[in-house]
This record gives sequence, C-alpha cells and structure tokens, in this order.
Amino acid sequence: MNLINKLRDELKIRNFSSRTIKSYIYVTEQFLKFAENKILNEENVREYIIKKLEKQNPSTVSHNISVLVFFFEKILKQKTNIPHPKRNKPIPEVLTIEEIKKMIDSTPNFKHKLIIKLLYGCGFRVSEIINLKKEDLNFNENLIYIRLAKGRKDRFVRIPNSIKEELFNYQKISGEDILFVSARGGKLTTATIRKIVKNAAKKAGIKKKISPHTFRHSFATHLLEQGTDLRLIQKLLGHSDIKTTQIYLKVSNQSIKNVKSPLDNL
Repeated sequence: MNLINKLRDELKIRNFSSRTIKSYIYVTEQFLKFAENKILNEENVREYIIKKLEKQNPSTVSHNISVLVFFFEKILKQKTNIPHPKRNKPIPEVLTIEEIKKMIDSTPNFKHKLIIKLLYGCGFRVSEIINLKKEDLNFNENLIYIRLAKGRKDRFVRIPNSIKEELFNYQKISGEDILFVSARGGKLTTATIRKIVKNAAKKAGIKKKISPHTFRHSFATHLLEQGTDLRLIQKLLGHSDIKTTQIYLKVSNQSIKNVKSPLDNL
C-alpha cells in the first residue's frame, strides 16, 4: 500500500470529513512531488515550507505544516518539530446594514435573495447553505438545525422573523430534500453562491471585496454591536474556541463611536 492510500485510510478511521481528507491528500501529494528522489525527513519539510512562505500567506502555510506533521507522525512514524509561522491578522471586511439592504434589494431572483438573507441573517458558512435540507427547518420552534458543520459539530440557529413566511413558502415549492436545488438538480456549488453574492454587490454598487463569508463576519459584528454576549455569538457561529470569536471585538467600531473626545468638552 502506498503512502497516500495509508494516509487516506488513517483519516477515514479518524472520521475526518471528505473535504478534510481531500485537503490533506492534496497537501501531502504536493510535498511528495517536491521531495521526489529526496529523503523524507524534517529538513526537507522545512525547505518546502520556506518556499511556500515566499508565495502563500502564513495561514495557508500553517495548514500545510499541520498536514505534514500529521503525515510524518502517523504514517512515517517520524517525530517533527516544525514551528508555525506567525500569522497576519487582518481585520475581516464587514458590510454596513445599509449595504446589505442594498444588496438584497438589488437581487430580483427570489431564491438568490433568500440565500443572501440566510447568509447574513443566520451567519451561515457556504457549505451550510449548500447542504441545508428542508427537514432541518423547524418552523414550530423557529430553529434551523445545522448538521455536521465545520469540525463535524451540530448546532442550531434561529429563523429570522422577517423571512419565516418566505422560507416556509419556498420550502414547499421544491420536491427535493435539499432546500436550494441547482438548475441541473442536486446541490448548488460554492462557485454558484459566490457568483450570486458577487452579482448582488455589483448591482448594489458596492466596491468592497466581498465573498459569501463577508455576511458571516457582518452577522457576528452587528450582533456584537447590538449587545449580544460574545459567548452566545460563539455558539451561533459554531466556533470551538472563544478566541476565534474575539476577532469581532476588533472589527466592531461601536465602542469607538461612543467615545466622547476631550476636545468636545472645551
């Protein structure tokens, strides 16, 4: 059995998601191509990582390190000591409420409009929108059940009151289990969701660099600014570590806006 097959089996035994397995396999294959005809050791991993840092951001390279450490320790049975690079910490781009309203109003397609509303109104990840099923909608309790999200964790989010009726009527239209079905049948793709968001931003005349994840950042930031507890936001977003959620403390400008300058006392 070759090394990649061994790695795949190890990941499956640990019940890693198919997406994670695909990522680990890709990163490892890229390293093995680089290390072809070389000894598989820590020295060559470090050489590979240095080259990666010349072209990729530290977060991506850090992921590569985690994958390769796993590969060396679990498959090759070699201990490694490779430090993770210090990551850049850019503040996430956030939309204003007015900008979000413009994007919604600029989207004539009902399904696309509903997708944008859910991305913002519930803080969904793209994968969560794509995998959402009609059975996950509980209109009696006003809850949406998100199954096996990132980290293979389940969670609940509240159905926004403003779209409850729209969502209820929409889910009755389709005969399929998946809530948002593509024109060809089956699930929508990540690329399709990105295109929906990009087109909405263009029509609304918004120049910011926007992705579907921007709505998630906006959801969290606006909740924080209206006084929602950070621990609750962590739960709504499905973050394992509160430190991940704390980035929104840096994003929110509400506390800064409320500070009165001493100049105003003159």
